[in-house]
Amino acid sequence: MSVATVAGETRADSAVTEVRIEKEVLLDVQAISKSFGDRVVLKDMSMQVRAGELVAFLGANGSGKSTTLRAVNGLIEADSGDITIAGTKLNEASSARRTEARRAAATVFQKIHLVSRRTALQNVCAGGFSRLPAWRSLPPVYGRELKEEAMACLGRVGLADRAHDRAGSLSGGQQQRVAIARALCQRPRMILADEPVSALDPKAADDVMRLLHELAVDEGLGVAAVLHQPHLARAYAHRVVGLRGGHLVFDAPTIDIDDVQLASLYL
Repeated sequence: MSVATVAGETRADSAVTEVRIEKEVLLDVQAISKSFGDRVVLKDMSMQVRAGELVAFLGANGSGKSTTLRAVNGLIEADSGDITIAGTKLNEASSARRTEARRAAATVFQKIHLVSRRTALQNVCAGGFSRLPAWRSLPPVYGRELKEEAMACLGRVGLADRAHDRAGSLSGGQQQRVAIARALCQRPRMILADEPVSALDPKAADDVMRLLHELAVDEGLGVAAVLHQPHLARAYAHRVVGLRGGHLVFDAPTIDIDDVQLASLYL
């Protein structure tokens, strides 16, 4: 476990470490709103993710957690507000520049979306396709350099020994780690994890969250993770963004969040 510092005291009962140095802002969301018909799902939502930190989004179903991430990765368009990824303000950028900026934010989903009949290595190689010229990016072309990079990514998530196993033969937790390796092969500046552990057993969920925490701390990535488990947010997130009914309730360091604040998200 990492050691966290609280008001000058040291504790070792959590993997959370306080981010002391103001690092580069990789994601800046300013006053975004989104409605589907008459239903408002986000209202003036603002938050940031910096390099080297894991930010957890908590809230009840329909609170706007996943909608925020989907607005960032382009699966939906916000009705208003600004989103800046790695220094590029999306609504002021050209289409090509927006695409390039969004490549800096790789997404890991609840539904893992691996090709089950292909090997773990082949699935991870797919993460590098967006960086290849179009004529080289169609399977089954896997160049030596791409394979080596994919193997390194599998090694980073602890699955190099399963590289040549079919993805469908892996456990749910292993498949999610392959999906994270695929995201790493995209060479992102940050990872958007939309309910990455909701379908996993407690041990696998813990392993995946520990991995995401390590990628933030050790690799300097920004990680934004939508979670339904407050205890995992407490254990692994540097900051918690709490949402209720599409509104931001709080955005604070994890060590400053108490049980009353967490409970208020689910009233």
